[in-house]
Amino acid sequence: MKITKTHKIVVYCLLVLFSLYFLFPFAWVILTALKTETEVFSYPPKIFPEIPQFKNFIDAWTSQSFGVYLKNSIIITVMTTIGQLISCSLVAYGFARFNFKYKGILFILLLSTMMIPWDVTMIPLYMQFNLFGWINTLKPLIVPAFFGSAYFIFLLRQFLMNIPRDLEDAARIDGANEFQIYYKIFLPIMKAPLILIAVLNILLVWNDYLGPLIYLQDQSKYTLALGLAAFKGVHDLQILPIMSITLIMIIPPVLVFMFAQKYIVEGISGSIK
Repeated sequence: MKITKTHKIVVYCLLVLFSLYFLFPFAWVILTALKTETEVFSYPPKIFPEIPQFKNFIDAWTSQSFGVYLKNSIIITVMTTIGQLISCSLVAYGFARFNFKYKGILFILLLSTMMIPWDVTMIPLYMQFNLFGWINTLKPLIVPAFFGSAYFIFLLRQFLMNIPRDLEDAARIDGANEFQIYYKIFLPIMKAPLILIAVLNILLVWNDYLGPLIYLQDQSKYTLALGLAAFKGVHDLQILPIMSITLIMIIPPVLVFMFAQKYIVEGISGSIK
């Protein structure tokens, strides 16, 4: 069916309206964080501040050790992302490109772990990490990422299954070993799905609250999500500091998503194909 110019205009207008609907809460947070206390509680509500109060961000940031929380969040996010990319790409490469005994059974067992909710393994994991002496350290939040994620492995494996075997056969004829084939041929090909996995992991870890709440006790080990929750408990009725810190916290994931959205689409479409 031929799409007319009128249909396109109607579709674009609807998309713009939906975009404004979803962007309104984010815009409201920004505008509220720039207001004064009087403007926040004024009635009828004012949409735009008369004079933007950028000092609200400085006052909220310096009220607690948010610099320490930010450092911990960055360490955990970067390390878990590296761990997921290395482990998931290696395991997915093995399942997609090698034939070995019980391969199908092992892959089914791997996928079956996705049906086990984290709430079920929470207490055994805590007991295990406590036995290792890892409680109140960042290790329980970082080390498991180096053992991979079933979902990410499945995503990469489906992508690698679509690549013809002529590439690795040609590399073997040229004298490349298996690790060289993985590192020099398949890793560059997996760029889009790897960026997709990195973005998904960053969003998941950056916003994680329950994990740090369980394993971390000292405030010097807190992440931004945990620090923000503690900050809300202290400033329960103070809207400006909460809005300011919330806005600072959501900016990094938004920027990551904006710069990587092209690769996200490519990674998903390639894995499905």
